[in-house]
Amino acid sequence: MVDSPWNAWKVALAVVLLAGICISACAHAPRRKVPGSELRRLVISALALYAVGGAASLTRHPALAGLAYAAGIAVCALAAWLSRGRDAEDPPGGGGGSTPMDEPPPPEPDGTPAFDWTAFEREFRTFAARRREETSGRS
Repeated sequence: MVDSPWNAWKVALAVVLLAGICISACAHAPRRKVPGSELRRLVISALALYAVGGAASLTRHPALAGLAYAAGIAVCALAAWLSRGRDAEDPPGGGGGSTPMDEPPPPEPDGTPAFDWTAFEREFRTFAARRREETSGRS
């Protein structure tokens, strides 16, 4: 199937790059958010590496072109992984504009919204009891 060492090297590089891309998409996100300026630097460096790879391709230096393209792909995969980090203040789910909105309760006949205080207190007590159990289990 592989007829020369050069082709075997290409296949191995492709497998490594594909694994890097998959890891960047599937690995746990970083705990801290990376500043946007640092992510921009990574993306600009990847674009510069692609330009170097393009120049190497045009000047018939395939090994250098392959290494530059591979480095650019690896830097892009790193930037993609780092961009997934978020701070504790960020809303759950990534905050991509798909935050569910609660509908207001229907108003009562006098125009004020109805609120079930009994259900609220019951759910709050259940939450508080669960919270106490979790904190007492950590100690």
